[in-house]
Amino acid sequence: MFLFREAALSDEDAIFDLACHLNSLNLPPERKFIRELLTTSLSSFRGTPDFDPGRRFLFVLEDTDGRVVGTSMIHAQHGDFDEPHVFFRVMQEERYADLRVTEDAEVHDVHMTHTMLYLGQTYDGPTELGGLVLHPDLRRHPDKLGRLLSLARFVFIAKHRGWFRDRLLAELLPPLYKGPGGTRSPLWDALGHRFTGLSYDEADRLSRFNKEFIWRLFPAMPVHAILLPENVQEIVGQVGPGTVGAQRMLESIGFQYSGRVDPFDGGPHYEADTDQVTIVRDTRSYQPVIGEPDDTAQPGIVAVTSERSPHFRAVWTPAQAVLGPEDTGPPTGVRVAALALERLGVLGSDERVLVALRPQRRHSDRTNRVFPPARAPTGSLRTT
Repeated sequence: MFLFREAALSDEDAIFDLACHLNSLNLPPERKFIRELLTTSLSSFRGTPDFDPGRRFLFVLEDTDGRVVGTSMIHAQHGDFDEPHVFFRVMQEERYADLRVTEDAEVHDVHMTHTMLYLGQTYDGPTELGGLVLHPDLRRHPDKLGRLLSLARFVFIAKHRGWFRDRLLAELLPPLYKGPGGTRSPLWDALGHRFTGLSYDEADRLSRFNKEFIWRLFPAMPVHAILLPENVQEIVGQVGPGTVGAQRMLESIGFQYSGRVDPFDGGPHYEADTDQVTIVRDTRSYQPVIGEPDDTAQPGIVAVTSERSPHFRAVWTPAQAVLGPEDTGPPTGVRVAALALERLGVLGSDERVLVALRPQRRHSDRTNRVFPPARAPTGSLRTT
């Protein structure tokens, strides 16, 4: 049984290896960055009940042999006065013109709808979910390990609600490709590089501590998507093949496309009200009862928090409500297998557990496009 837990300093080597598989802004494959992140994370878990926008929480996924095979993060706030949250706001604008030269000429009306990219920023940003990496060898594991890596964070948020903002943000990766010098983004090559002279990787590294260059060098006026190459228009606001599962999972718990995309690569931003996310809303504390749940039990996240390190631990396992003698009223406890409680380190103790059952999938059109393709403006051309 895999264990989701707070990251420790001893996990540095494993986290570095995982970071090499993703090479993202949130978790770059740099030793110095990872050491500083681990230090910040350890102090964040031990923080006071007050909100601190600088908190970062780093989690890992541990297999039965104690090897770290995955990681995920929470940033208490993404966007402040020192480092604003920057994005493109995607908007549709309509244009109409009567092209008759004289009153007696044939009617020639043109109505167009254009996709526009407006550069925006906020200094009072949401809580961000990021840095999710699962070892490539385990991405098709029958236990669907990405689900635990992602969803267990919401149980942690529910337990420490005061540490997080009222909005949650997840920036999803679009289609990227490997090119000379490293990772390449079609949008950055067509737009960002032309205005900054930087490669995608160079801009990515610079933005970790300075985003001012975006405002100083990017175009001040909105960008007409129709002016971008066709292959670039097709990926703006689209998630990459490896991210479709994460998109559907987020949609199933209440996230929606926010109408914003990343200005570096065009990846869509998904957001939700924190208290309306199903797992945050439905997490409850119960007294565990040792026993094998029957076939009617629902799988979900069972977690514990403690004063000792690791301060948060979670597993994915069936859990079943234990009712009173009359089988009425709220559950008096939750039946969980001994193996799960042992993995959590609470077997034989009187510690309560946090439980959030598997979310029910909401209706979805199963598409990974979040706004209409921009390669040609939609409209009508009428001649009579």
